Amino acid sequence: MIKELATGLGVTLENLFRKPFTVKYPDEKLVMFPRFRGLHILARHPDGLERCVGCELCAVACPADAIFVKAAENDPEHPVSHGERYAERYEINMLRCIFCGMCEEACPEDAIYLEKKFELSDYQRQAFIYTKDEMLVGMDQAGYLPAR
Repeated sequence: MIKELATGLGVTLENLFRKPFTVKYPDEKLVMFPRFRGLHILARHPDGLERCVGCELCAVACPADAIFVKAAENDPEHPVSHGERYAERYEINMLRCIFCGMCEEACPEDAIYLEKKFELSDYQRQAFIYTKDEMLVGMDQAGYLPAR
């Protein structure tokens, strides 16, 4: 019993003199690991059209059933995307999302990415359903996206 007590006190004394790993959060932020998956974004082509063609493969691949895509026919006069269809409605329920990245891997158009933003908080549950307008970014903001 004394041996176990001495071992426990040894661990306590060892950690007593270490520098604490504390970050003053709003002022200092941790650097995320390269494979960290955070908030979803929808990318655009360099010409400004959406990359998403409404194929719904991301919704099928999602194990948590957090993605809803409603596709519509693309107007040739005023196209929204390069495909025959586009995502008229694109929603991700972030309360259901498990940040697995399956949607990112399933997308044939490289339209969806999980970026490094991790500060996802709000006061209303409805605010966690992200729409297409909230997730679409321009090519200037999506410049760090990995090339596939």
